[in-house]
Amino acid sequence: MKSERTLNYKKELETAAKSMILIHEPRVLIKVIVRMIVQRVGVRHTGILLHDKEKDTYVLTVSGGKRGLKVPAGFVRMDADNALIRFFRERYDKKLFGQTAALEFLELKKKLKDKRLSKEAAGLIKKVLYQMEIFEAEVCVSSFFRDELLGILLLGAKQDNGRFKQDELDFFGALASDVAMALRNAQLFKELEDELEKRRSLFIHTTVALAAAIDAKDHYTHGHISRVTNYSMAIGGKLKERKKLDDNLMENLHIAGLLHDIGKIGTPEKLLNKTSELTIGERKIIQEHVLAGVTILQSIKELEGALGGVKYHHERYDGKGYPEGLKGKEIPLVASIIAVADTFDAMTTDRPYRKARTKEQARAELKHCSGTQFHPEVVSAALEVL
Repeated sequence: MKSERTLNYKKELETAAKSMILIHEPRVLIKVIVRMIVQRVGVRHTGILLHDKEKDTYVLTVSGGKRGLKVPAGFVRMDADNALIRFFRERYDKKLFGQTAALEFLELKKKLKDKRLSKEAAGLIKKVLYQMEIFEAEVCVSSFFRDELLGILLLGAKQDNGRFKQDELDFFGALASDVAMALRNAQLFKELEDELEKRRSLFIHTTVALAAAIDAKDHYTHGHISRVTNYSMAIGGKLKERKKLDDNLMENLHIAGLLHDIGKIGTPEKLLNKTSELTIGERKIIQEHVLAGVTILQSIKELEGALGGVKYHHERYDGKGYPEGLKGKEIPLVASIIAVADTFDAMTTDRPYRKARTKEQARAELKHCSGTQFHPEVVSAALEVL
């Protein structure tokens, strides 16, 4: 019977280890471990004290078990000088019990009778026992990565009221080692994600500032870039619902919307702010802004996915646009979206030489030009959200 039970625990350990490798979110990983212990090992309640590196405290991050028995997550916070934390951090578990990672309440209580025990160690053990009584913990399991105590697993009594057997304690010890590796990997993954998000946020804020500088140059279209970006994202959101866009394209659309007119930095202000209609020559100079925009941005590797939106947002579905006369699906979808958003904003904004149209009139014009000037699917989405 014992060999069969040991084999089961080995299989549980293998299954747990395989699951843990795939999880990159520390909190989700902890929840999976807690749920597995409560269900498979049959304990009444369990919780994990997880190290908060910034504050050097241990927080009860996740708890599981029957209501009324488990301690609410976030309710407990232990500093580094707490007896339970000190016991493991200063490796009293090793000094007193050898290599074991699982600390059992009854074994710890028995250790107090050891006459060779120093006064300091005895005092610390009494405090640890008191802590375990508060949590109604029968077993504490430390989880180390190298010399860093990542967390402590607290296990309540077994559901059958029996004492934990050695194979179960060995299982917890082995599990703690796997948990430490998986937890450290998850934490590193999360730290990397956070760092990338910070960089992305900085990049977006820089892009917004750059867009604002372009916007300020053209007095008559002030706010145009933010409006076009908002319209573009609304249209993109609708197309995403229809499975035409994914998250990556949405991000490229956001950046391209903000930077679609960046080439106007090189356009003379007297043309941008001209109160009368443009001549053919002047119109050609302004049309150069799309290629100028690509020249400005092409050296920035992070903007590769957004370049198509900047370069081709003045192409037409029927091939009569610029700069290359692309038509139909040759035009990147991001550019087709910005084209509709850009035109809608132009039609609904006052210009020195004409009054703004109403939104209903602008919507009617988009519908009229669907399939000629504009991509039909983009117009269909735009009519739902604009």
